[in-house]
Amino acid sequence: MEDLNDTAERQRLRSRLVDLLNAYASEANQIGHAFAGRNHLHGPDLHALLAVMHAERAGTPLTPGRLGEAMGLSSGATTAMIDRLEKGGHLRRSRESTDRRVVHLRYGDAGMALAVAFFTPMAPRTTAVMDQFDVAELQVVERFVQGMVESLTAYRDELRS
Repeated sequence: MEDLNDTAERQRLRSRLVDLLNAYASEANQIGHAFAGRNHLHGPDLHALLAVMHAERAGTPLTPGRLGEAMGLSSGATTAMIDRLEKGGHLRRSRESTDRRVVHLRYGDAGMALAVAFFTPMAPRTTAVMDQFDVAELQVVERFVQGMVESLTAYRDELRS
């Protein structure tokens, strides 16, 4: 059982971690807006590009329908966004299945080049922070952040219902 000092420290840490996560989200959002502004993207466009990139990294490329569901957009809004991103070279549609009706979304080469050019200067900063932690500590952070993302995703889905 936790003593009063542990309980107080747990509460302090919980509050501080929420504040830090909010600050991180805000700063990441500001950087995302800067990228979007410099590349003439609309607000949801960056979220779509990130969703496509994460799905590709996971080996489960998104279809337009799954992207629309993930973003809470109608089919028409999703198609307009994909058309805009494809025209700008940020995305490409790919038919990789034997069923030619199935379309997957992939990050476009031009869009990837813009993202790499913009975000690469940040890499040494994040690497320097991560280098301060050993593998076991990074695994704990990974588990924590994954749990927080899952809790936010579940709440977002509840709000859409």
